[in-house]
Amino acid sequence: MTERFLLLAGAAIFAVLGCLHLAYTFFGTRLEPKDPAAIAAMQATHPRLTRETSVWRAWIGFNASHSLGAIVFAAFVLGLAGWRMDVFRDTPAFAWLAAGNAVAWLVLAWKYWFRIPLVGLSIASTCFLAAAVRLS
Repeated sequence: MTERFLLLAGAAIFAVLGCLHLAYTFFGTRLEPKDPAAIAAMQATHPRLTRETSVWRAWIGFNASHSLGAIVFAAFVLGLAGWRMDVFRDTPAFAWLAAGNAVAWLVLAWKYWFRIPLVGLSIASTCFLAAAVRLS
């Protein structure tokens, strides 16, 4: 039962962070550069890869897909831990996969992001790692 709680808690953190990030991507200005000139520059240029989009549009797309990745990951773990915990018990490698994914996001938060996702992902990673150890 402890393993289920740990998996659900870790996944819930991912779900909350992913949903907040998605909302911030499309509503409000929290993820926009503070300098309006930076926004104008991003809107006026394109990546070297293609002229079919602007850096601004790519920025919005990257943020949205990043959010969706966290939400879908959370949904899978919530679904399995909530209704098919036997999958984690029978195949602990899935718990280790979840833990590895969480730790990878944690490293990104540590290197590139800021305190709130770092704290959330530290807690989620700890939950996933503890569940994986207990299931092994």
